[in-house]
Amino acid sequence: MRSNLGSVILQLKKLGIDDLVHFDFMDPPAPETLMRALEMLNYLGALDDEGNLTEEGSVMAEFPLDPQISKILVQSPNYNCSNEALSIAALISVPTMFLRPKEAQSQADAAHSSFAHLHGDHLTLLNAYHAYLKNKHDPNFCYDHFLNSRAMKQAESIREQLLRIMTRNNLRLCSTDFTSRDYSINIRKALLSGYFMRVAHAERGGNYLTVKDNQSVALHPSSGLQKVEWVMYDEFVLTSRNFIRTCTEVEPEWLLAIAPAYYDLNNFPPGETKNSLLRIQRRKGF
Repeated sequence: MRSNLGSVILQLKKLGIDDLVHFDFMDPPAPETLMRALEMLNYLGALDDEGNLTEEGSVMAEFPLDPQISKILVQSPNYNCSNEALSIAALISVPTMFLRPKEAQSQADAAHSSFAHLHGDHLTLLNAYHAYLKNKHDPNFCYDHFLNSRAMKQAESIREQLLRIMTRNNLRLCSTDFTSRDYSINIRKALLSGYFMRVAHAERGGNYLTVKDNQSVALHPSSGLQKVEWVMYDEFVLTSRNFIRTCTEVEPEWLLAIAPAYYDLNNFPPGETKNSLLRIQRRKGF
């Protein structure tokens, strides 16, 4: 019920178990849930059209992560930012690093704003982590900037584990120069290579609409991202309202270039999102 079936299926395929329909699960998942997970892995390139594990899928299965995040790590060398992708993967695998105690909310917000990145929350997390490393893991730095030092240490440990898996699978470790205008662009493109199914488009009413699912959502209050047209997100949070959390801005032409099969507009539900992508497609000549 609660597990990400994509990870389970990837592990079973890696073990050589191909007949998932008749596999003896202790508590079998619903067939439609299984089919959705298989479809997701196919879009990610982990499974081919016959449902067999691809070479890339075999490497993705090595990571103890959601397949979408594994895909980001596998693809990140192509965008010259595997070091940064490793850090982000570790940071989103731990409890939130930003502390906001009730008695000091305004001070915490002011301290966190020093890490804010114009293009979104994943890059903000990366800025905070780099500042933590630059200050030599100083607990006083964490205390002064309302950062969770335990989460930072945990992220470092996870990053080391993921780094070993990257090295073992001969995935190149690289970074774009921090002063280059492509620095944040490359990181966002790498993130989108895994998160292209977690994208939302701004509606006229002020909310966002998730791509294909057409769920009306809002940016989570913890997000530092200003209103932009297209966002990718890490989590869908259902409380009194539908929120998307840990959001980063993307460019629509990247969607068409990075995931052409998923963004095949012939099989896209009608609406504002499709119309916007069609305009981009005509303008950019995809």
